[in-house]
Amino acid sequence: MSGDNLPPPSTVVDMYKSNGIANMRLYAPDQAALQSVGGTGIGVVVGAPNDGLDHVRVTTSVSQAILGGYKPPSQAEFTSEAQGFMGPVLKFLARTGAPLMASVYPYFTYATNPSIMDVSYALFTAPGAVMQDGSYEYQNLFDATVDSFYVAMGNNGGSGVPLVVAESGWPSSGGIAASPENAAIYNQNLINHVGRGTPRHPGAIETYLFSMFNENLKESGVEQNWGLFYPNMKSVYPISFN
Repeated sequence: MSGDNLPPPSTVVDMYKSNGIANMRLYAPDQAALQSVGGTGIGVVVGAPNDGLDHVRVTTSVSQAILGGYKPPSQAEFTSEAQGFMGPVLKFLARTGAPLMASVYPYFTYATNPSIMDVSYALFTAPGAVMQDGSYEYQNLFDATVDSFYVAMGNNGGSGVPLVVAESGWPSSGGIAASPENAAIYNQNLINHVGRGTPRHPGAIETYLFSMFNENLKESGVEQNWGLFYPNMKSVYPISFN
């Protein structure tokens, strides 16, 4: 976490338990955090540096930027730069049975293309299908992005590799359409939606919200304002995890 005013790990674990949050993601091994979560029943996904991976089944996390521009899922492909490494990565993941972890941010797609889509498509609030892609109808941008990953993965030797959404969220301040109201709408709708899957891939999608806290050491603007909670543990907006 990029903040110098955050609560201690033991307090954060208590907050997870009181809010009914079942899983957390750590971006690096943290002894205090891991000790605090031990025996609580909270699941943990831990990032690790390369020198710590000799005896660990490895996955990797990628940004949605490797998909290139906004297009229907059936036309999705990795950028030319990404194609050089995604093929070998996907073959490795297929061999080991590990998932590809992807960051999925409808906010950024909308914020860079506000003239070609309504914000409701990004917020899960569109009243009906917005995109028709062959026999598949898309009512929200999250599903379209996830299915774009699946199509691009399938075209690069990864048709059997599962996808985990390693990050998704909406900022509450600092940029276009960034507000507590929109952040609450997106994140609550995401929580309510991921158990159903996408048009191409029905079934629950393992998904991690970004992030637990606002982070004051990040670049000013939206980067400091993805948190569900302030560092004093007061919620930025109401949300239910149940």
